[in-house]
Amino acid sequence: MNHPDYKLNLRSPGTPRGVSSVVGPHGAGASPGDKKSKNKSMRGKKKNIFEPYMSKEDVSEGLKRGTLIQGVLRINPKKFHEAFIPSPDGDRDIFIDGVVARNRALNGDLVVVKLLPKDQWKAIKSESNDKETEVTYEADISEECCGHQQQSPKDCNSPDVIIEAQFDDSDSEDRHGNTGVLVDGVKKLTLRTPDKGKEDSSAPVTKDETAPMSQDTRTLPEKSLQKSAKVVYILEKKHSRAATGILKLLADKNSDLFKKYALFSPSDHRVPRIYVPLKDCPQDFMTRPRDYASTLFICRIIDWKEDCNFALGQLAKSLGQAGEIEPETEGILTEYGVDFSDFSSEVLECLPQSLPWTIPPDELSKRKDLRKDCIFTIDPSTARDLDDALSCRPLTDGTFEVGVHIADVSHFIPEGSSLDKVAAERATSVYLVQKVVPMLPRLLCEELCSLNPMTDKLTFSVIWKLTPEGKILEEWFGRTVIRSCTKLSYDHAQSMIENPTEKIPEEELPPISPEHSPEEVHQAVLNLHSIAKQLRQKRFVDGALRLDQLKLAFTLDHETGMPQGCHIYEYRDSNKLVEEFMLLANMAVAHKIFSTFPEQALLRRHPPPQTKMLSDLVEFCDQMGLSMDVSSAGALNKSLTKTFGDDKYSLARKEVLTNMYSRPMQMALYFCSGMLQDQAQFRHYALNVPLYTHFTSPIRRFADVIVHRLLAAALGYSEQPDVEPDTLQKQADHCNDRRMASKRVQELSIGLFFAVLVKESGPLESEAMVMGVLNQAFDVLVLRFGVQKRIYCNALALRSYHFQKVGKKPELTLLWEPDDLEEEPIQQVITIFSLVDVVLQAEATALKYSAILKRPGPERSLGLEKESDEEPED
Repeated sequence: MNHPDYKLNLRSPGTPRGVSSVVGPHGAGASPGDKKSKNKSMRGKKKNIFEPYMSKEDVSEGLKRGTLIQGVLRINPKKFHEAFIPSPDGDRDIFIDGVVARNRALNGDLVVVKLLPKDQWKAIKSESNDKETEVTYEADISEECCGHQQQSPKDCNSPDVIIEAQFDDSDSEDRHGNTGVLVDGVKKLTLRTPDKGKEDSSAPVTKDETAPMSQDTRTLPEKSLQKSAKVVYILEKKHSRAATGILKLLADKNSDLFKKYALFSPSDHRVPRIYVPLKDCPQDFMTRPRDYASTLFICRIIDWKEDCNFALGQLAKSLGQAGEIEPETEGILTEYGVDFSDFSSEVLECLPQSLPWTIPPDELSKRKDLRKDCIFTIDPSTARDLDDALSCRPLTDGTFEVGVHIADVSHFIPEGSSLDKVAAERATSVYLVQKVVPMLPRLLCEELCSLNPMTDKLTFSVIWKLTPEGKILEEWFGRTVIRSCTKLSYDHAQSMIENPTEKIPEEELPPISPEHSPEEVHQAVLNLHSIAKQLRQKRFVDGALRLDQLKLAFTLDHETGMPQGCHIYEYRDSNKLVEEFMLLANMAVAHKIFSTFPEQALLRRHPPPQTKMLSDLVEFCDQMGLSMDVSSAGALNKSLTKTFGDDKYSLARKEVLTNMYSRPMQMALYFCSGMLQDQAQFRHYALNVPLYTHFTSPIRRFADVIVHRLLAAALGYSEQPDVEPDTLQKQADHCNDRRMASKRVQELSIGLFFAVLVKESGPLESEAMVMGVLNQAFDVLVLRFGVQKRIYCNALALRSYHFQKVGKKPELTLLWEPDDLEEEPIQQVITIFSLVDVVLQAEATALKYSAILKRPGPERSLGLEKESDEEPED
C-alpha cells in the first residue's frame, strides 16, 4: 500500500546540510535516554553507553601536542561496526572498532580520535579468509561505475573531469574497509554486494580454514598491527543526519517505549536505528504497520544521548514505494544534503528581468569581439549547459591561434548577492542518470550563460599561439564576446576526425551559421585534433597518469523514464581533443592567478597515493609475476599501458589492475595557496604538474566562479580580492565536501538505475574477470557493465570447493555437480585474472541483485582462458 501523499507536519527535508535542530526531551516527547526523571535519585540513572565528549579546550590542546588526531570518519558499509580515519603519516588507516568507540559520529564527520594502548591495536592477519578482518584503507576513487550521464554535459566526459574523476571524489561504498585478501599482506578487494553472510560452515571444504586464534598483540611487531583509536570529539558534523528507511514497531510490546516510539530502520546500515515519536507517524501505523512495510520515509536525527543505543529522530517526509526510481532518488539527494528545492524569488530577482536579454553596448565595448571567428562547442548530444567553446585559426607562419572560450558566469553573479550565496552553498551541479540538480537557475544554466549556437555570448577566453606540436609561443587572457557557429556533439566531431578527407553530408551535421562553412569547421576540428594528439603525447612522456575505469551509460524510455538498456561509455578521440585544451586552459589560469595572488589563489592539488597500500599492491603484482614501477605517476602509467597486449584477455586484465591501482589514490582537493607553506604540496600527482585549478566549468562548479573572479582581478577588470586566505580555504573545503557528495550521489544514481535494469530486463549475462580470491568466495569485475560483485561458493551447485595457495597465489578449486548423474563432476580453478561467465539476477529485496557463476564449458573448466582479437564487449 502506497502513501505518497501522507503529509508530516515536521521539519522540512531542506534543512541545511550538517545542521541538526537539537530538540530536547520536551521538544519531541521524552527521549528514550531520558526515561528517568531528573529529580529521581542517582540510583535510577541509566549507565552511559558512550563516553562524554572531551572539552573544546582539551581537544585543542591535544591536537597541538599530537596526543589526539583528527580526520574524516569512514564507516564500512557492509560491516558497520568497522570505521577508519586516514593516518597522518600516510600509512595504514587508523581503525575504530565498534559503535561505542565511534561515539555517535556518522560517516563523513570530521572527528578527533585518541589512540588506544598498543595492546588494543588490531592484529593484521596474513592469511586469506572470508571473515574480512584484514587491514582496510580509504581509497578515493569510484570502485563502481562513475559513468556518463544522459544529461550531463561534461560531468564524466569533460576534459578536466575525465582525468580527475578517477582521483576525485568518490565516497565509494567499499573504499573504507571490506577488502578481500588477494595474497599475504595485501588488502582485500571489496564489492558492493548485499552482505549475504554466505559463509556456510557446513559446506564441504577440504581445507581447515578456521580463523587463527586471537593472540596477544603486545608480542607482535608494529608492522603486523593496525593502530586503533576511539572518537573523543566531533569537530564538524558533515553527515546530513538524514536517512531514508522504513518504519517498524518496537519488538517489546510490553515496554514503556512501545507506547511512545516507533523504530526507524535506515537503508544505510552506517546510520544508527532511530526512535521516532509515534505522534509523528501516520495515524494508522500502529494498527496497520504492514501497510507501511515497503514505504520509504526520510528521518532526521535530532539527538543521540550517551545512555542510549539508538538515536532520537523526527520523520521529515514519506517518499513512496521502496525500489521505485523517484522515491529512491529523492532519498539519495536528501541523505547527501543536496539542495534540490526551487530557487527562491529573492534569488531569481538577481537575474536579468527584461527578457530576451541582450548584451549592453557598454559591456561590448569592454571586451574583445570574437563574434566573427569560427568558434564552436563540442558536447554530449543531450547537453544543455554548454560552458566551453573552441576555436582554431591557421596563421600564415604555419602556427595556429587556438582559443578556449568559457561562459562568463561571474558577470551574472554579483558578489554577496542572494544568487551568489545559494550558488556558493550548492557549490556544484549534481548529475543523476535521469536529470540534473543545477547549481544555478536554469535561465543562467541553459540560456544566458550557455554558449548556444548563433547567439552572442559573454565569455572569458584563453588564446594561445601554438606550433603544430603544441608548443606555446604566446598566451592571452581576457573577457570576450563570441557567437558560436554550431553545436557539435562528440559523435559529430568523431565523425570528422575519422573522415579527414571526406565531406560530411549536411544532413548528418547540426545547423551551422551561414558565415562559416562545414568545411571550415571540419578543418578546425582536424587541426585541433592534430595538436591535441601532440599535447597528449607530451603529457604522458612528461609523466602523467591515467586510470580509466569502465563507466556505465543508460538509454531511458522517453515516456516512463525507466532504463531500457546500458552500455560502457566509450572515450574517443573527440573527447580527448576537448580534454587536452581544457587541461591547458586550467593550467594556464592556475599559473596566472598564483603569480598575481600567491596568497589568495584557489588551486587544486592531488596528493600522491597512500604509500603502504601502494607497496602492498606492488608486492602482490610481483607475486603474480607482474613487475610494476610505482616510483612516479608516469612510471605507474607506463607499467599499466605496456604490461598488456590488445587481445580481449589482456584488456580485461588491464581493467582489473587499473581498478586495483585506483584504490590507493587520494582525493584531489581545492585549496587556498596561502594556507600551504610547502609549494611541493601544490602538485597534482595524476597530471604531474606543479599548479592546477578549475576554470572551465563555471556553470556547474562554484570553484570555477571563484577562479574567474580571481582571474578578472589579476587582469585588472576588477579590484584585488579582499579575502583572507583562511576564508578562501573554508570555501575550498565546502567545495570539496559538496563535490564528494555530488560524486557519491551520481554513483548511487547509476547503481539505482542498474539495479532497476537487472530487475526489469534480467537476468543479464556477461564475462567477468576474477579480482580477488577468498577461501569461500571470490570477487569479479563484470566486464559488460563495469560493476564488481562477490560470488559465494555455497550459492553455487557445487559438490565441494577447496582453497589453497600455490606459492603465494590464492586459488579456489570448484567441483561442480554434473547435470547428468552418470557424468563426472566438472572441476574449475578460480584464481586472480581467471575469465568466468556470470549471470546477474535480481533478488526479492528491492534494488538488490546478485552474481551467480555459470557452470563452465570445457574451455573454462580448468581455468584456461580464451584469447581472441575481438574488442571487449561493451
